[in-house]
Amino acid sequence: MQTSAKVGILILIVLFLIPAVAAEDATEWYTKAQNSAANGDYTDAVTYYNNAIALNPTYDAAYAGEAAALNALGQYSAALTAANQALAIRSSPVALGAQADALFYLGQYNDAIGAYLNYTAVVTNQANAYCNLAYSYVQVNNSAQALTTYSQCTNLNPSDPLIWNQIGLTDMSLGQYSAALTAFSTATSITTTNAEIWNNKGEALAALGQYQDALDCFNTALSLNPSYTTAQENKNAALGKGQVVIITGSPTPTIGPWYLGGVVPTSVTTTPVATPAITESQPAQTTAISLTTMETPVATRTTYSPLSPVPALAGFAAAAVILARKGKNR
Repeated sequence: MQTSAKVGILILIVLFLIPAVAAEDATEWYTKAQNSAANGDYTDAVTYYNNAIALNPTYDAAYAGEAAALNALGQYSAALTAANQALAIRSSPVALGAQADALFYLGQYNDAIGAYLNYTAVVTNQANAYCNLAYSYVQVNNSAQALTTYSQCTNLNPSDPLIWNQIGLTDMSLGQYSAALTAFSTATSITTTNAEIWNNKGEALAALGQYQDALDCFNTALSLNPSYTTAQENKNAALGKGQVVIITGSPTPTIGPWYLGGVVPTSVTTTPVATPAITESQPAQTTAISLTTMETPVATRTTYSPLSPVPALAGFAAAAVILARKGKNR
């Protein structure tokens, strides 16, 4: 047998015994998770993030990405655990945002305030973060600070009627009825189909003694939602006020039983959440998804594992045996 033929047989045997095997390293799993999260496949993303963490238990970006994906799935307790694990390794905007969102949706408003303050100190262009922070202030009975924070939210997103509705409710809770009317009017200039906002605008008008305008708002709310009990009760109260004014001529009618749409919070003390500072010396990881922003990473090139020496030696041995037998048969 010619030497070239022998070499060819040997190469075929080696290639047959040693197939290429795709490597499953932590970075590849992380990239796969990021792509799934960007496509809204959060369940798969959580699985892939966990695979990355299993291979690299100190992979803070994977913990942070997992926390954001769990928030998107509504699994807030698990998200908070993952965010805290990420922050215990290294602080990052994704982990800070995921921690704040988890605390917020768990109703832990006092801790959410501290977490959002940490997040907005780093990321200043996310309207939802400021809105959630402002709502948290309302829930801990700090309405004045809530209004200041809501203004940061509307600076970034001035066209959301629900934000203006919340501002109006906060103004109402402080007895600032003219400011509340301005906020509700802004909301109804953006959308005319939200019954709750029309009802709330009517409450502000009634509080200012403008009963006929209030009736118009309550009627509009009822036209949008005929079963809106609160609007009907407010309408009845406003009608009663009108009758009092007409019959008695009293310039200062008594306060009507308005049903403000907001929740009256209890007072608690704000305690910021302590988190580690972002270290500049550590390399930055690819930003993972959050509830408000999402980046689509570019998948890295698939690598292959190095050849194992055991199958290689076996291949060479088999080739040697074949060649030896062929030499004897010549």
